[in-house]
Amino acid sequence: MLLENKTAVVTGATRGIGREIALNLAEEGADLVINGRNEKLLKEVKSSITQLGRDCIYIAGDISAQKTSKLIIKRAIAKFSKIDILVNNAGIIIRDSTEEMDLADWNKVLAVNLNGTLYTILTVLPHMKKKKAGKIINIASSAAKKPHANASPSYGASKAGVVYLTRHFAAEMAKYGIYVNAVCPGPIETDMSKDWSKEYKERVINKIPLNKLGTPKDVAQAVLFLASNMSDFITGESLNINGGSFMD
Repeated sequence: MLLENKTAVVTGATRGIGREIALNLAEEGADLVINGRNEKLLKEVKSSITQLGRDCIYIAGDISAQKTSKLIIKRAIAKFSKIDILVNNAGIIIRDSTEEMDLADWNKVLAVNLNGTLYTILTVLPHMKKKKAGKIINIASSAAKKPHANASPSYGASKAGVVYLTRHFAAEMAKYGIYVNAVCPGPIETDMSKDWSKEYKERVINKIPLNKLGTPKDVAQAVLFLASNMSDFITGESLNINGGSFMD
């Protein structure tokens, strides 16, 4: 297994991409510390992980509150004595537009997507620096790189900030053996895409060279690669997972 004897923290792990990431890491041998706001769903994910033979604890809480990040890392160290992998997946999107933008919504999106990522990184770094090793993977988005007229400004700006943080900490932490990378998913088939009309879904797929939507597993496999020793000469990257719909 790729992650035997490793401990991973995954935020936003209750459904969709985050849930798949947590399960995929467990399948490869990692013990898990998972976070989300819905305790019932956290218990369900924990049960699935323990059925795979891995240990797991969960911490319910809103990642936009710095106290949540501190509690996650404190509990992780108390239980497992180390953190090898951090996956910052927790995120929200509020559909807004330039004309109808609500600054309260703007601040809420940035508080979760950008501030929450920063808080968790800052809290885990002392522990990774002490053992001179660690893998941090941030979940960004194609929206960080390719804006378009109908996109959410707050979401795109928050994820662009995540890409910058990835590069900043990759440069600063490399001397400590800490790798920091991001993945930028494009159109992924999740709970949100189930609400798309048939016509809209067809339009989205028609813009993807591979002619299909991605799956949470596609993102989880990329995260696994970046969390494992297969990526030991890669840091500061933002890996596109989008079927070719955006290339850079």
